[in-house]
Amino acid sequence: MKIRHILIVAMAALSAISCKSAISADDWAPAGDRIMTSWGENLDPTNVLPEYPRPQLVRDQWQNLNGLWHYAITAADAEPEKMDGAILVPFAVESALSGVGRAVTENDALWYSRQFEVPQAWAGQRLMLNFGAVDWKAEVYVDGQKAGEHTGGYAPFSMDITDLLGKGTKHELKVKVTDKTDKWFQPRGKQVSNPEGIWYTAVTGIWQTVWMEPVPAAHINSYEAVADVDASTLKVSVDAAVEEGDIVEIVLLEDGEPVAKAQGREVTLAVPSARLWSPASPYLYDLKIKILRGDVVVDEVKGYTAMREIGVIRDKAGHKRMTLNGEPLFQYGPLDQGWWPDGLYTAPCDEALAFDIEKTKEMGFNLIRKHVKVEPARWYWHCDRLGVLVWQDMPSIADNSTNVWANRTYEGGTDTPVTEEGKANYYKEWSEIINAYKVFPCIVSWVPFNEAWGQFDTETVVQFTRALDATRLINYASGGNFVKCSGDIIDLHNYPHPEMYLYDKDYVNILGEYGGIGWPVEGHLWQPDRNWGYVQFKSADEVLDTYEKYADMLIGLIDDGFAAAIYTQTTDVEIEVNGLMTYDRKVMKLDLDRLSRINRRVIESM
Repeated sequence: MKIRHILIVAMAALSAISCKSAISADDWAPAGDRIMTSWGENLDPTNVLPEYPRPQLVRDQWQNLNGLWHYAITAADAEPEKMDGAILVPFAVESALSGVGRAVTENDALWYSRQFEVPQAWAGQRLMLNFGAVDWKAEVYVDGQKAGEHTGGYAPFSMDITDLLGKGTKHELKVKVTDKTDKWFQPRGKQVSNPEGIWYTAVTGIWQTVWMEPVPAAHINSYEAVADVDASTLKVSVDAAVEEGDIVEIVLLEDGEPVAKAQGREVTLAVPSARLWSPASPYLYDLKIKILRGDVVVDEVKGYTAMREIGVIRDKAGHKRMTLNGEPLFQYGPLDQGWWPDGLYTAPCDEALAFDIEKTKEMGFNLIRKHVKVEPARWYWHCDRLGVLVWQDMPSIADNSTNVWANRTYEGGTDTPVTEEGKANYYKEWSEIINAYKVFPCIVSWVPFNEAWGQFDTETVVQFTRALDATRLINYASGGNFVKCSGDIIDLHNYPHPEMYLYDKDYVNILGEYGGIGWPVEGHLWQPDRNWGYVQFKSADEVLDTYEKYADMLIGLIDDGFAAAIYTQTTDVEIEVNGLMTYDRKVMKLDLDRLSRINRRVIESM
């Protein structure tokens, strides 16, 4: 009790420090002198990512907590004596748009502080504090009391802070963040302490929207919807906190009109004349889910879903092909890193978040591989509404410098020596990611490992993934290490041109990475004197001619068994200039019409 008393006193002292001065828009400016997107250049710090951040589970009442907060950086075991200045949430502290642009080491703590008020209209309800994502360990305090903590940089989390609110109308929110990045086995994707080549600037702290919302004591937490296309049915499961006698009601709507309704926390709805979702026709059904107590609606959320089903068949030649709604479809798209020169992990605005997806569609692709990163929920909603398939990677927990990466055979590859604590954390974070994002129809494949980065216990990881979601395919080891396991896909990587050097009739065979045709565009470079690509050219015509040559090679390998392919990559990222667009998104490097024709020809060739 004595230790807890000291902590509360210390947090109260910090509250007094942070509240001495208000923050205004004049306290913020982008940090550094790197290139920026047009959206970042025109960012309004008083109106940052104002959209409701959870399109799959919408409530009408909510309050956005994005904007200018106080921040401080201290030693990991210390508390700030004073705050260092203003930070723009939700941009990571290392980014330009945070207004800070400072690195945080494994020995540091990043502190956030701001005040908030609870609308009087919310009285009598529970107050939920929601975080889209915080990298990596977040300790949350409300009015000097600890609300809880969360580890993991990619999954959303929520805390009920109702009972922590002190007296008065103004309340204090504090967040302490620590982040070891590449100094431990935490999922971190391409973040490193010393960026170079394909490894990028570390990201620390709040990097997705923070918001509050009132909910009744009995409320809906989440749902899952799984379509059976052949039977024209939709199985909906609802996770809800309910009281005895409460009834969960689920309504499916087509163009705003109810077409199916049932009561229960797990129901199967018959969907008459079902409209199937596909890249060519991305139709989405609306969902309304209610908790009823007699004739009273206790809680109600709006969501959506799609009638779509992913599967595998053999063609006449015996090759396994991926299907969408029972029909073979060659899946083809770019490797998408999801990085921004001004926001790093965070797009400057929702328009920017959708931009890369829209351009991918205009380029003639039907797929995005989200590479060792997880995006905010609205990104997947944009893919759902635009009709883009997604392969979702697990952010890697290490590179392959401490194990053997065998990418051309089943022989010779070794596991990364991951600690038991690191393995347990991998399973914890992977399960949070899958459970949070399996609601989105666009995701058709899970990718637990890439190029043996942090790869361990492969078959166990595949079984773990399958137990969490049996409705999607598992690309168990993109680029190796390959093992004979219960995964669905063998995924080869080859740069720069397509090549099939390992074929296995028991799996779907794909080319998970190729290309990397680099072209540094002057005036749009992260470091003008330092850039890198797998191969580099000096003009758009050279790049596009080479791209088409590789596409023709790929078409020749589709008859040999390739069922999908991923081109590296959507945009340049830091010193890596392999993008179809520049890092600042200001230049589309290749002629869009010709590129689209080439890509459609690849897709239609199967």
